[in-house]
Amino acid sequence: MGNAIVLSGGLLNKLDAKTTHGLLRGTERFTIQAVIDHANAGKDAGEVMDGKHLNMPVYASVGAALEALPTRPDYCIVGVATIGGVLPPTMLEEIRLALGHGISIVNGLHDFLSEKPEIVALAEANNATLIDVRKPKRRADLHFWEAKIFSVTAPIVAVIGMDCATGKRTTARFLRDACRAKGHKAQMIYTGQTGWMQGGEYGFIFDSTLNDFISGELEHAIVSCWTETQADIIFLEGQSALRNPSGPCGSEFLISGNAKKVVLVVPIKREYFDDLPEWGPIPSVESEIALIKAYGAEVVALALNTRGASEAEIAAYQQEYASKLGIPVVAPLEEGVDRIVEVLLPEL
Repeated sequence: MGNAIVLSGGLLNKLDAKTTHGLLRGTERFTIQAVIDHANAGKDAGEVMDGKHLNMPVYASVGAALEALPTRPDYCIVGVATIGGVLPPTMLEEIRLALGHGISIVNGLHDFLSEKPEIVALAEANNATLIDVRKPKRRADLHFWEAKIFSVTAPIVAVIGMDCATGKRTTARFLRDACRAKGHKAQMIYTGQTGWMQGGEYGFIFDSTLNDFISGELEHAIVSCWTETQADIIFLEGQSALRNPSGPCGSEFLISGNAKKVVLVVPIKREYFDDLPEWGPIPSVESEIALIKAYGAEVVALALNTRGASEAEIAAYQQEYASKLGIPVVAPLEEGVDRIVEVLLPEL
């Protein structure tokens, strides 16, 4: 769609900036020029995110970015995913400044800019567009489940997490790209706002869809993708977790989406859901695999979220669980996902 800057609101090194992280790791929809983050100004965004240099500048404000960038961005993207989808109040001033320069805003939060009269007026006055990615579809545009999913003959693989913000979308993109690198026609179904921002062609925004139509929207995305692309394999981006009490999710992918294979994403240093003791402890990997099996699907690999873990801890976890479960245990950010793809190749 054009050049873009991304607002991370001082959270660039936090999990709440996972939309920014996703865009930095790859997007076919925008060309990212810079990150706006007052707490990390002057640094390289990749080094702040995960210690890997990306040659991506971080500026303290939209104003500083506009002074430094050789070309004006077309879009300013809200790059955070807060609990409840609330827009951080401190971001409003940056949004106003961007709109004042005729820069359109892409917002992935539940807090819709198109419902703020002052922001709407400012956008109209400067010929800018407000894109609320999470705004629900009209009833007429929603699909109900019709059992068409059973016509899909390509393997459907769900990437499901043990918790929120574990790397499900990133793992699914890595798997799609690794399969394509080996010459297979692989596709990914996005189910969140960041997946759309990264250029996803097939999918829907799970958490802003009326519950009665989630199964149908999922089915429609998968069937449309398979029919139109003749994909060899389809990966589903999971949402939340099967047993996260704030938003249990995952059975839809296994039942309505007919995914018979699962890559389970495990945050190895996280003890509680969303790191909040009052939300309860994250269950064991073994019990999660048993639950997924009860739904009629098979966990074919573990993908590790290694945030906060040392190299020694990662290696020890991989060795223990690969031996215990007899499946690949992979750290995607550190080593890629080729070992998982090797397991899936017989299906293609």
